[in-house]
Amino acid sequence: MHIDDYQLGTIVIEGQAYNADLMICGEELLQDWWRQEGHSLCLNDLKWVLERRPEILIIGKGNLGCMQVPAEILEILQKRGIQIQAANTEFAVQLYNEITKKDSRKIAATFHLTC
Repeated sequence: MHIDDYQLGTIVIEGQAYNADLMICGEELLQDWWRQEGHSLCLNDLKWVLERRPEILIIGKGNLGCMQVPAEILEILQKRGIQIQAANTEFAVQLYNEITKKDSRKIAATFHLTC
C-alpha cells in the first residue's frame, strides 16, 4: 500500500482520501481508529495491528507529534519482537513509504492525522 499524500487532517492512500485516524497492516486498512485515552497510546489501542503480527510498526503521532507513546508500550512491543518507529505523522508517512519499498517484512502503521 502506498501513501500518496498527508496534510493536517487528511491522508491519501492509493488515491483514496481519509479524514480520520487509521491503521494499516500489509494490504489491510482500518479506518476511524480511536484511542482509549485520546492523545496517549495504550496497548489496547493497538489490538487490531497486533493481531496481524507485524515485524515493524510505524507510529504517526500527529502533525506536531502530540500523541504520546509511553515507554512501557515501546518496551512491550519490543519484547514481542516488533521494531518500532514513532514520529510526527508527516515523517512517519515518508518513513512508511521508504520502508515498504525496501523491506519484505510485515509492516504496520498507525496514523494520528491531526494535532
